[in-house]
Amino acid sequence: MNVLLVYAHPEPRSLNGSLKDFATHRLQRAGHTVQVSDLYAMKWNAVLDAGDNTAAAPGARFDASQDSKAAFEAGTQSADIAHEQDKLRWADVVIMQFPLWWFSMPAILKGWIERVYACGFAYGVGEHSDSHWGDRYGEGTLAGKRAMLVVTTGGWDSHYGPRGINGPIDDLLFPIQHGVLFYPGFDVLPPHVIYRTGKIDEDGFERVSEALGKRLDTLMSTAPIPFRKQNAGDYTIPALTLRAGLAPDRAGFDIHLAQN
Repeated sequence: MNVLLVYAHPEPRSLNGSLKDFATHRLQRAGHTVQVSDLYAMKWNAVLDAGDNTAAAPGARFDASQDSKAAFEAGTQSADIAHEQDKLRWADVVIMQFPLWWFSMPAILKGWIERVYACGFAYGVGEHSDSHWGDRYGEGTLAGKRAMLVVTTGGWDSHYGPRGINGPIDDLLFPIQHGVLFYPGFDVLPPHVIYRTGKIDEDGFERVSEALGKRLDTLMSTAPIPFRKQNAGDYTIPALTLRAGLAPDRAGFDIHLAQN
């Protein structure tokens, strides 16, 4: 199995750095092939701009979506973007590992997504008709692959519980799991979240690393989050709203989960 680990933390001696090394070794020992995109070590350019199209006309008005599409189709993307897209094509599983900073991912990882997820590659694909509204939300270029978040946070698990002050962790991660991962087609596994990172000592590291190891051992057998596919009949098209008979009188993120 080919595994791409997209990693975002600036300090290699951090807990995240140690967990990244542990994950790489665990996967390799299990016989998997691993590539790591260590964004800080790569000095990844996180800014989407006109320079991402190496053939952009000087002085031309920049349109993020259209310029991205033109560069992707013409093969004139910046080399760093094309290289990361090749890694995504190669991977069977993508793991995104990052600390939860201000209720989201670090800016460098957001910038990786904005630049690598080019129009024509991760979005803007598929037909648009009265019955099909593009290949997305369960369909798309990355369909058939799996993805999982590995997230660290200093807060307690209760802070991210159903009544926790920070909001439920699944709600906080919904824009990433449903929007960034499910949108281009990934089967999204439940996240692996590590809490109270500032209190983890040597003994604690053994516990959290072993828990992570168990998740890595079951990457291909763990059931994905049952997000509803856009074009499978649960949503009206083109309004893209959940049909009236599904989750009636309810709203919120969890209506987009298929009910058993």
